Amino acid sequence: MDLNISTWTPPENASPDQMMRYPVDARGADWRNKDIGTIDLKGANLCRADLRGANLSGCQMEYVDLRLAKYDNKTQLPEGFNIRTSGAIGPGAQLNGAFLNNADLRGIDLRKGSLMGTYLSGADLSGALLDNISLAGADLRHSILRGAMCRGTRFGTSELNMADLRGADLTEANLETLESIKGTDFSMCKGMAPHIERLLERPAIELDHWNPLTRSTTRSSLESLRLET
Repeated sequence: MDLNISTWTPPENASPDQMMRYPVDARGADWRNKDIGTIDLKGANLCRADLRGANLSGCQMEYVDLRLAKYDNKTQLPEGFNIRTSGAIGPGAQLNGAFLNNADLRGIDLRKGSLMGTYLSGADLSGALLDNISLAGADLRHSILRGAMCRGTRFGTSELNMADLRGADLTEANLETLESIKGTDFSMCKGMAPHIERLLERPAIELDHWNPLTRSTTRSSLESLRLET
């Protein structure tokens, strides 16, 4: 079918009450807190769509593509539909080994999820809820976790090179076996008292690496926390 430019709507602007073509293409659409009604979403492309708070309980969702779509505890889905294994991002999501490099995940709720070995290099997780999840083996290089809630988070052997954790809450987090903290900024982090001295024993090549984004070294960020305790 030829594309009619005069009636074409970019996928990110797709509105659930104005669907004209099927299968639905709503890549990147913002459907937060919307009642989607009884739209036929079979085979729909909802990659990167924001479905937080949306009501999709009356939709047909066979073979829908939900990779990188966002959902939360208020998202309503058809009975029996398992969004946690669909590639979407939200509470309880099973994202082991998923490629989320450079993804915008600000404020996302990932509690009860699993992100072991997940590729999160360059991802923005500012203000994200990551309490008690496993990030063992995850690639967090150049990631942004400013103000993220990481209480009880198991970082395991994840790589934190050049990560920005300023103001994150790391109370009871497991930081004992990190692969690398080269250039990582821990300034203003909470719950760091049990970890400071051990982290300051790591190699100088990690501790004295300059982070141009935060204008700090890992050592200076840790020493500033030591002065606060």
